[in-house]
Amino acid sequence: MKQLFFVVVGVVIGFAVAHRLARTTGGARFFDDVTARTKAFTAAVADGYRSREAELRTDA
Repeated sequence: MKQLFFVVVGVVIGFAVAHRLARTTGGARFFDDVTARTKAFTAAVADGYRSREAELRTDA
């Protein structure tokens, strides 16, 4: 139970720091970059999934 408490405290502190960092110009730029990279990654994964699914459907 004590470990769970420390995990929760760490998450809350992390969110608070990220929120304050996002208010700065550099922090906003950093989070915009992270968002763009995350969207590109998820789009690539989804595209690969669709491609493989189409490939499997044509083989069957």
